[in-house]
Amino acid sequence: SHARPPRAQTDASRDDASTRAMPRVDGDDDDARESDRASTPEVAKRPSMGARSLSFAPFDSFGDGELEREEVQRVTPGIELERRATASRTSTPEDAATLARLLDCSGILQDACAAMIDDSFNRCFQESAEANWNFNFYLLPLWWCGWVIRHFVLFPLRLGFILSASAAFALAFMFSHYCTPRRWGFERKCVELYAAAFVVSWTGVIKYHGPRPSRRGHMGGMVYVSNHTSMIDYLVMTQVSPFAVIQQKHKGWVGLLQRTAMNAIDCIEFNRTDIKDRNTVATRLKQHVADKSRLPLLIFPEGTCVNNKYCVMFKRGAFDLGVDVVPVAIKYNNIFVDAFWNSRRQSFSRHLCTLMSSWAVVADVWYMEPQRKREDETSIEFAERVRGMICKRAGLKAVPWDGMLKYYRPSPRECEARRKAFLAGLMA
Repeated sequence: SHARPPRAQTDASRDDASTRAMPRVDGDDDDARESDRASTPEVAKRPSMGARSLSFAPFDSFGDGELEREEVQRVTPGIELERRATASRTSTPEDAATLARLLDCSGILQDACAAMIDDSFNRCFQESAEANWNFNFYLLPLWWCGWVIRHFVLFPLRLGFILSASAAFALAFMFSHYCTPRRWGFERKCVELYAAAFVVSWTGVIKYHGPRPSRRGHMGGMVYVSNHTSMIDYLVMTQVSPFAVIQQKHKGWVGLLQRTAMNAIDCIEFNRTDIKDRNTVATRLKQHVADKSRLPLLIFPEGTCVNNKYCVMFKRGAFDLGVDVVPVAIKYNNIFVDAFWNSRRQSFSRHLCTLMSSWAVVADVWYMEPQRKREDETSIEFAERVRGMICKRAGLKAVPWDGMLKYYRPSPRECEARRKAFLAGLMA
């Protein structure tokens, strides 16, 4: 009887035969050298980890437009095996070379498709899609009746109410500002009532949980931090107890309110594009928390509005002040309306009209126990711990993104440098 050779030896001889039969094309020199080294006894003893190829990847490490080249080891078992199998079936060396170049960029295309499919950053700023109705002969008339009532009955009544409340607020605030001492607190009371009028104009159904800020006395020296969905977050919290808030400068009637009523209760304005404002805000924050006669400070450390499904990273400024931090979780129910304000698609006035033309705005607000920075904890770890508490309470998903990225786009010079780097990688 004839002895049967081992299976590994048979497979190795078959691979050598197929390699000798395969025509050599451009770009396969490295692969040939790799197969020759793999046939030696020293390399054959190593475990197979897939086909490996060495290439030079150009990149711009300093952002100055000059491309450097670095030797990168790529592990592409599927691509290399497919290249070898297809090259043996090609009729001309030119076709094999073209296919090899196409296979070289398939990994980049795969990463790009995966990034587009699973884009967790843009999901944070997408509005909720309206649920499709199962229209039929008895639901369609009810839907149209509801639409007519919301837009032609409720909306005019609510709009008239908020305009009347705005006129009354202007008169009361001017009287309290010029005719009464500030220590009486009439200005703060006007702001609190005006915020409550806004909530009434949406038919707001707000349920508060936990120990709320006291109406009596002052609770300065404490910072409240909350997730941010819209500017109405401040109105929802202020109707219970007024807060001093850090706010982005706006134009129009919102900017007028900021320069008059909001400044009267020691709110802090800033411009996110001005570096000098950041230094000024940091100084004013420390001064505010050091004065216990002022209102408690409310900060939205995300720095932008998120769609109330996700929670982006917190800025560390609110956690470097050396005072207690009170986490506040706000969760809106989208059964009637989506409370998320997409400032890039609609103005705040349009956002308010959308809220006033809905049936109601339903939300839950949780005031949690004050948290203090631990001795073995950094400011970033403290911020992450507080963010985790808010996400857990409100049912939000924490994502490792900086919300300010949505305000900044790559410069054309950087995009052009990346295109050149990609082209140089294909032509190498």
